[in-house]
Amino acid sequence: MKNKEALLVIDMQKGSFTAKTPRFDTDGVVKRINELALLFREKKLPVLFIQHDGTGTGAFEKNTEEWENLDELIVKSSDILIDKYANDVFYKSILQSKLIELNVKKLLITGCATDFCIESTIQSALTKEYDITVVSNGHTTGDRPHLKAEKVIEHYNWVWENMIPTKGKVDVKTFEQIKENDSVS
Repeated sequence: MKNKEALLVIDMQKGSFTAKTPRFDTDGVVKRINELALLFREKKLPVLFIQHDGTGTGAFEKNTEEWENLDELIVKSSDILIDKYANDVFYKSILQSKLIELNVKKLLITGCATDFCIESTIQSALTKEYDITVVSNGHTTGDRPHLKAEKVIEHYNWVWENMIPTKGKVDVKTFEQIKENDSVS
């Protein structure tokens, strides 16, 4: 069976997108994620929405409004919902077993926050020998004390483009490059 590709949409939850925690280019990122999800669904490839479950911590409690995905995201009943419990989506979640079950070897990664959950998940996926495509304009974060969000995103895209993984590989492509080249498996 051919190795499949999956779209990961990480932490695009209401609690991460508030007046106190504005994110860079939220509308554009959501639009690009929705279009990528549509491409994946058309090709019968898995779309996985990852939601931080902070049950017991007082933040991102499961089934609360802040835990919910953004209203603007298009989530279909055929999509797979995965709870996560740390920055690294793989940590104590069912993600790895679900990807094995689906014969997924390639991950297209999108979501929030670039410098926390996206970065941790990419590093973890590489140790599990996945081939990764980061959508350079499909992830977002907020301003940090010493760096604007746009620069954080630019920096991590550069890191991923220049990293030399021991296993797997990392490509960094814009949404437009992915769509133009029809590079969804």
